[in-house]
Amino acid sequence: MGMSVTISAAADGDAEQILKLQYLCFQSEAEAYGDYAIAPLTQSLDGLRAEMAAGCMMVARLGDEVVGSVRGAVDSDGTARIDRLCVHPRLQRHGLGGRLLAAIEDRLAAERDAKRYHLVTGNRSEGNLRLYRKSGYTTSGTPEWDRKVKLTSMTKDVSGAAGGSAAAVASA
Repeated sequence: MGMSVTISAAADGDAEQILKLQYLCFQSEAEAYGDYAIAPLTQSLDGLRAEMAAGCMMVARLGDEVVGSVRGAVDSDGTARIDRLCVHPRLQRHGLGGRLLAAIEDRLAAERDAKRYHLVTGNRSEGNLRLYRKSGYTTSGTPEWDRKVKLTSMTKDVSGAAGGSAAAVASA
């Protein structure tokens, strides 16, 4: 039997692995949009560490290896901004992205009093859009632009008690 993937809060020592994973995972997005200067590919280690200190970050681990990550922070009006969900290419399409998304939602609601969730993804990123819709997100507002990438903005209200999002993903 193989090892199980576990999801937990990121630790300070995970920063380098997260940055390397992020760089690997966002290559396909950069290629799809013809823009290799997107933020996930240009972020510094210091920038990532600052995000870790200011917000919440969850990781998926296979043994000692970080194979997925997602981050979020809640602003003063209770909106949780979820960002840079990524899963190692060899583990994609096995539900790990949905598990990470549910974990960050639950944590932001329970520990940071999130009232709603907001995220953006490339408008041609069909796999991402499918995952977010399956997880209860709907398109909101007008499209945004980040350099050459047209982004789709999506939102979802917190539906009550923590754990609700994980149950919704598991049953979908």
